[in-house]
Amino acid sequence: MANKLVIVESPAKAKTIEKYLGRDYAVRASLGHVRDLPKSKLGVDVDADFRPQYLVPRDKSKHVKALKNEAQRAREIFLATDPDREGEAIAWHLAETIDPGDRPVRRVEFHEITRSAVQAAMQHPRSIDYKRVDAQQARRILDRLVGYQISPLLWKKVKRGLSAGRVQSAALRLVVEREREVQAFDPVEYWSIEVELAKRQANGRGRHQTFGASLVEVDGQKPEIGDEATGSAIVRDLDGASYRVEGIRRREQQRNPPAPYTTSTLQQEANRKLGFTAKRTMMVAQQLYEGVEIANREQVGLITYMRTDSTVVSQEAIGEARKYIEERHGKDFVSETPRTYQTRSRLAQEAHEAIRPTSVYRRPEDLTRFLTRDQARLYELIWKRFVATQMASARIEITTVDVAAQRPGSTAQYRFRASGSVTQFKGFLALYTETRDEDAAATEEDRKPLPPLTEGELLDLISLTPEQHFTQPPPRFSEASLVRALEERGIGRPSTYAPILSTLQERGYVIRADRRLEPTELGELVNDLLVEHFPDVVDVDFTANMEERLDDIAQGRRMWVPVMREFYGPFSVTLRMAEQEMEKVTPPVEPSDEVCEKCGRQMVIKLGRYGKFIACPGFPECRNAKPLLLKLGIPCPECEADIVERRTKKRRVFFGCSRYPECEWTSWARPLKQPCPECGSLLVEAGRDRAKCTKCGSTFTIAELPGDGHVALATADGR
Repeated sequence: MANKLVIVESPAKAKTIEKYLGRDYAVRASLGHVRDLPKSKLGVDVDADFRPQYLVPRDKSKHVKALKNEAQRAREIFLATDPDREGEAIAWHLAETIDPGDRPVRRVEFHEITRSAVQAAMQHPRSIDYKRVDAQQARRILDRLVGYQISPLLWKKVKRGLSAGRVQSAALRLVVEREREVQAFDPVEYWSIEVELAKRQANGRGRHQTFGASLVEVDGQKPEIGDEATGSAIVRDLDGASYRVEGIRRREQQRNPPAPYTTSTLQQEANRKLGFTAKRTMMVAQQLYEGVEIANREQVGLITYMRTDSTVVSQEAIGEARKYIEERHGKDFVSETPRTYQTRSRLAQEAHEAIRPTSVYRRPEDLTRFLTRDQARLYELIWKRFVATQMASARIEITTVDVAAQRPGSTAQYRFRASGSVTQFKGFLALYTETRDEDAAATEEDRKPLPPLTEGELLDLISLTPEQHFTQPPPRFSEASLVRALEERGIGRPSTYAPILSTLQERGYVIRADRRLEPTELGELVNDLLVEHFPDVVDVDFTANMEERLDDIAQGRRMWVPVMREFYGPFSVTLRMAEQEMEKVTPPVEPSDEVCEKCGRQMVIKLGRYGKFIACPGFPECRNAKPLLLKLGIPCPECEADIVERRTKKRRVFFGCSRYPECEWTSWARPLKQPCPECGSLLVEAGRDRAKCTKCGSTFTIAELPGDGHVALATADGR
């Protein structure tokens, strides 16, 4: 029997670490938390300095008993739970639960699970950090007080099963307020004038590469083209104009690699590049951290700890990366000096490293056969991002050309502008390119190269095109942009981003549609009630300030009980007022046009977790219910029945015939009300500015469609 017991959180982590330690060590998993507040009641005595009542969950009792038996036989006990506040709290709960008696209990942190890192960490154990325990305990009690005292009000006023949370409710508010900005947005028409130009050939035959330019000045002023008539007048005045290169400006721009990943930036990039949800990203990252069996049956952790808001990297890891880059790419591709990065979050809470590979010599291509597809894709992302941080900057030459245009006999002078870029030296771009959000504007660096031009030379006009545009509303949040917004506002911490997003969707407050987050009617209703009656709890600044206080507790600058008193005094007053003032909110019962086939009653439209559905009003005697078919007011192109909006099991929106399964017509793209100008059949969206016919396949720009230039999107209420 081993005389030294090491307790970690997961079996995978235990399996990896046990291979690194000798026969004197037994490594066991706690399977997460071994104690928690009771589920059936508040479990916090607010009158006794918020004393918590911790219990061992019933389903953990046998496992905890087994850990206790092993602990009693061990001479030394090491608690090696995750290296963050939650891990510190789990270590404390373990120490309190396994009853070590007078035997020493030491705390060990593994920031990476490799043989050398584990063995080094075991040589430097420490005591449990009770300041970090207090900070995590304060968070848990705070969230319990909010959730367990507000949620029952929502059950009474709306429906059972709803929940409110200090952090999740602030995040929901961001999503709801963004949605209302989108809905209230009034698009404004504007036009641009674009020309396609070409350099003249000396012999008059053929043309050089063409390039595009945009109108930027009319008589020295920025053009304001608000309607088609104004644009047409400019086009007429340019009829027969000559085009001459007026000026050329060149500048070299240096582009530096981004910092290594933090939890937030990893979740954002995995969402943009791989389509991963935050929950999926963290699940896969956990597997890579805890250990994977690779060549020669070696079990090794491939990345450092994945819950961090730090961009700090060890000097050893930096040195290894620089050595690898020189060997693989050459000395020119190594940055002149080792790069270090400032942590963006002013509230960075842990002395962690950034997320990086435990060794850059474990190349993604060498590990693919040992990893699942998700593991391989995420590891490659982390590996490339980290290696790129120590590579040389890219050098990009940006050329800006001004082209003067004037028609003989006209007094108006027009200036068009074109930009192009040429990468002079790829540097880190040879390995890694950061992905931008879908709604991010293109930069000069993204432009194609321009042909060689000289000042004063004349150009040929290939085409002159007026283009209609409409200002766009702010984009709905994606998971990536919501995580960024939470981090920027100081809401939550690295360990909470994924649970926040999952909870909002699991509760039916938010759905993902086309990779964007939209609040459901239920989400908006819950948000409005909380904003009205608990404005402080869902206030973004209040939530961020509370995070700062929790950080102060972890640093020993505050005591946790006074912080709880500061919060609970005003909160308890607000709670009493809400209990007295909240009138019962009953979602309006709308009659439907369907009759219950079981009892003959007229069915009604009700609001549920995932939006509206049809149910029999005779509940509970009659429990008949079915999905509400949201009609678009457009006939099916195959049978002319109504097209309806539907959702998959994962809540993705698609469109289909209301006669399904008799008619199986479906479309992922949203139908448009305008018919195809070519054949009169159904058009669907084909990108932000285009439409496509479902029958003849013709595509059109929005400006080409009949009507006033607005796209008539088919909405769920037929508008």
